[in-house]
Amino acid sequence: MGSQDSRCKACDGAGLLMDDEEWRYTCKVCGGDGYVSVYEQGDNRHLSNVDENNRILD
Repeated sequence: MGSQDSRCKACDGAGLLMDDEEWRYTCKVCGGDGYVSVYEQGDNRHLSNVDENNRILD
């Protein structure tokens, strides 16, 4: 990890998220890396399409 990276707050650096039914999926914020560059942090400020369980739909 370089000085320009920070741990992803959405997945806490794991790269995976888990929903209420314990399904695991790749973190959409960091792309599965677990880290987000300072330069990328402002790029993910869009609303995501989610279902009734707040799972991100593609």
